[in-house]
Amino acid sequence: MSEGQIVKREPIYPGRVIEVALETVELPNGGQVELEIVHHPGGAATVALDDQDRVCLLRQYRHAGSGWLWELPAGRIDPGESPFDTASRELSEEAGLQASDWADLGSMHSSPGIFTEVIHLWLARGLSRQPHEHEDGEVIEIHWLPLGQALDWCNDGTITDAKTLVGLYRAGALIRSAVEFMSEDAGC
Repeated sequence: MSEGQIVKREPIYPGRVIEVALETVELPNGGQVELEIVHHPGGAATVALDDQDRVCLLRQYRHAGSGWLWELPAGRIDPGESPFDTASRELSEEAGLQASDWADLGSMHSSPGIFTEVIHLWLARGLSRQPHEHEDGEVIEIHWLPLGQALDWCNDGTITDAKTLVGLYRAGALIRSAVEFMSEDAGC
């Protein structure tokens, strides 16, 4: 079977951030379906860990999320900007942090049934503080929690934001595998 192809595309709404289109798509099995697709430029999010293995989490007011959510520093990719540059910029703007050590945690689809958005995830260490620059319309509190507590919050439902869940789980797995490798290496 081949990849699905767009047979017809009708723009419905051209927004400031997103575009909504009605797309008739030929599926890999030969069938056709009409879909409402939200086109988004994508984003980047950062798991920022300090030298005490505390993670920077933002408590941010989200109207669409019905109130306050716990999130990683994150934001939309600007035109001409790389995902890494977005992650670095948003870490600075939202959390007031710069990092000297970065690790790629891969990417994720936020809701592939209707959104084209892909979020790129990073682990940042070697942190230094600087003034943050929250945008108008952002209501953000900056908090530092032990990584273990943040992972507990992922498991107990305190953290519900998808990019934050995935980023924290992937960072935790990367750190565990590095510790296990160091333990095995020391045993040789």
